[in-house]
Amino acid sequence: MSEQAMDGYAVGDTGPGFASLFVKTAVAHTTTYFFMGVVAVTTMHYKEAFARPEMACWMRQLNDPWVMAGPLLQPLRGLVFALAFYPLRRILFGKKRGWLVMWWLLVALGILGTFGPAPGSIEGMIYTTAAPLGQMMGWLEVVPQALLFSVILCYWVNRPEKKWLNWTLGIIFVVMMILPALGLLTRK
Repeated sequence: MSEQAMDGYAVGDTGPGFASLFVKTAVAHTTTYFFMGVVAVTTMHYKEAFARPEMACWMRQLNDPWVMAGPLLQPLRGLVFALAFYPLRRILFGKKRGWLVMWWLLVALGILGTFGPAPGSIEGMIYTTAAPLGQMMGWLEVVPQALLFSVILCYWVNRPEKKWLNWTLGIIFVVMMILPALGLLTRK
């Protein structure tokens, strides 16, 4: 089997360029973040949970302008992710299971193995007083979002010829940027 057939790239090809990877990473992350955030807010009752005294002392409420602006700031995280993925592009993209490697990296480093005591992380379970089961509830939002993000990003990067995908994700991204911006502008 040729090298191209094995990993999806021709011999000497280094994978996607940084600019393309950044745009696709920012769009894929922002759209999956927004989607999973809406699902989590409605199904996990975040408004009530964040209003409880033990949460209200460190979590902003859903009507806070910073929370409303959250989706607008996600392309910055897309940049951080793209900077991390770029040196690993030959491992992550053009491979049959590159999405799975990406997903595990996100879960292992960004959710379970954070250096700080983030809720749901190993450090959070050890060093915070929050109930471990309550911390793990957050996994219902972030683990699927990491999976959805990894699948969409790898599919999109590996299929640059699919112009419909560029248009579809681009339009969804623009709409997802307009909605919170309008919400902030019409806020009383």
